[in-house]
Amino acid sequence: MMLVLLAAFALTGFSAPQFNPPPVLKWQEVAPGVWRTRVGKREKLTLLSAAEAEPNRGALALMPKVDAPPVDLGQSSGEMVETYAMARMPLQPKEKLFGMGLQMHGSDRREGIYHLQMDHYSKGVDRLHAPTPLYISSRGYAVFFNTARPCSIYAGVGNRLGDPNNPPARDRTTDPKWEAQPYSPSVEASVQAPGLEVYLFAGPTPIDAIRRYTLYCGGGALPPRWALGFWHRVPLAATAEDVLKEVAEFDKRGFPLDVLGLEPGWQSQAYPGSFVWSEKRFPNPAGFVAELAGRGVHVNLWENPYIAKTSPMFKPLESSFGSHTVWLGAAADLNVPKAAKIVREHHKQVGVDLGVSGYKIDEVDGVDFWLWPDHARFPSGLPGIEMRQVYGVLWQRELQRLFHDSGKRTFGLVRGSNGGATRFPFAIYSDTYNHQEYLTGITSAGLAGVMWCAEVRSAKNGEEWVRRMQTAVLSHIAQLNAWADGTKPWSFAGFEEPVRKAMEFRISLMPYLYTAFAEYHYEGTPVIRAMSLVDGGEETDQYLLGDDLLVAPMFAGVASRKVRLPKGNWCDYDTGEMVGNGQTIEIKPALDKIPVYVREGALIPTIAPQPRAGRNTKNTALIVRHYGNGPAEGRMYDDDGETFNQEKGSYAWYSLFSRDGTSGLLTTANKWTVGYDKIIWRHVGPSR
Repeated sequence: MMLVLLAAFALTGFSAPQFNPPPVLKWQEVAPGVWRTRVGKREKLTLLSAAEAEPNRGALALMPKVDAPPVDLGQSSGEMVETYAMARMPLQPKEKLFGMGLQMHGSDRREGIYHLQMDHYSKGVDRLHAPTPLYISSRGYAVFFNTARPCSIYAGVGNRLGDPNNPPARDRTTDPKWEAQPYSPSVEASVQAPGLEVYLFAGPTPIDAIRRYTLYCGGGALPPRWALGFWHRVPLAATAEDVLKEVAEFDKRGFPLDVLGLEPGWQSQAYPGSFVWSEKRFPNPAGFVAELAGRGVHVNLWENPYIAKTSPMFKPLESSFGSHTVWLGAAADLNVPKAAKIVREHHKQVGVDLGVSGYKIDEVDGVDFWLWPDHARFPSGLPGIEMRQVYGVLWQRELQRLFHDSGKRTFGLVRGSNGGATRFPFAIYSDTYNHQEYLTGITSAGLAGVMWCAEVRSAKNGEEWVRRMQTAVLSHIAQLNAWADGTKPWSFAGFEEPVRKAMEFRISLMPYLYTAFAEYHYEGTPVIRAMSLVDGGEETDQYLLGDDLLVAPMFAGVASRKVRLPKGNWCDYDTGEMVGNGQTIEIKPALDKIPVYVREGALIPTIAPQPRAGRNTKNTALIVRHYGNGPAEGRMYDDDGETFNQEKGSYAWYSLFSRDGTSGLLTTANKWTVGYDKIIWRHVGPSR
């Protein structure tokens, strides 16, 4: 048969296809340390354009200078293949890759295939709530595929015919070193699109690369101070009276509370939503929100962004809906300026003008059994498969714009996000409830350019309740979500005090956390840093919080665990005792103890625990904790904690120092005076 085919080729003049290498890509430096290229045509909508991301060029210019990319761009290539745009990047033998979206398992992504789409789901594996097409290399650079379409990435998988960097072929029958997946010298990405834009962010270190990505997207979110306190979401159909009683119970029992989240029942209709208050459950919304504000509690409203016919938004938006519904609710195309304006104005009228402080955007993670099909159409011309990738981003964009126009900062929750959305003040949450996956989500969020909320909902016993709460209080948002079963921090008798201690620890770290978020906002450094960004480690059960705190949460049923300490001396947070330098230690903490370690020589700004973390700091003492017996230093950021006046220069960075028996605070920007009533310097550890 083969001879017949060859003869046919010879007679007809056809020859066997030749697979030539794709053309080398042409790159252009578009910002300090940032290079860009394109395969095929430029698409109208990309992830960066959907998020309306504008580079912070001033901050990028302050980063370490990079004269050339840390990867040979002469080995990059790309081409159009039928309906696909493909880009190929070189890969070194010992190079590790991290990121590939908000993954809930593992760390090093090399030798894997990643289909980064919002509705990707398989049994036993949580779906991607942030399919950010971004990977970070252990060699100190990051690559971002700026496409709003599902992107497939083949990371060190697959070998091109004739590639001189391929390893030699081995005989499986006789060679014990034969491998089912031989070394592949490249990363290939493809999208079914007329073109693909690619960015390379230089380091020189992996954390510098992610910083450049964040700053190119406009910087990280800077939440209001109150949002870093404790959040509690009430049951599905709670009434105004129920909520006020719940707040009173928090205060009576002495548990901190800053944000009260209302679930679907605040609306007159949900799934799909009316986006108006229920007159039955909340007869006086303005008075209700005002009363909570008087108690120092902020209100966050749940939304499923699919609009019922009973909503006052339905008629005005009718020409801007997509072709398919979600739970019979219409999906507004926020790429249409008129539609975006209608949505903002409605939220202003029924929410922001009443004093509502933020929103929880549910069900935008694109699960394929409840969202629209790939072929759905939207008025802007976007097909359903693309709209799934950016729908959550568009709602974040418009709500952030609304709050910015109001002059008040916000922080909220979102079920799905994507690349380019770093500046939006929303943390992702998930329906998954595996504790280990929650912790992996915390560590990997920064690798996807997003934030993560490791909320607490339920537990099998008191020990698990405590350990989950200890994890939640050291994530981006500290939240108990009681929407389904009405759990409270004190729901497990006999375990109230460890839970209270964990919540109060969160509150005490307010100045430190606020500074870490400011570093994210101004400098692009993730608040929570995976060990791969710290020193190349692959652990997903420990992480760095800010510059100086190493966190290693515990799980229920586990009496001990190992913690790998980065290089440098590390101290126990509570006692100040030295625990090690660069080695792996085994710990057996008590139930009320969160394993947290501090870099020697650090100064950690804290406050005493209080019921409302977001209260004005004028009557609050700043407590600076000094670790180690030698000189120590740190930094702290401060502003009014609520408005956008920092954009006008009304903020300050402070240098903290303690040396030669002298401690002090130096202002590095003088348009803001530190708002704390007094400063207490406290040495933690053995006597000097």
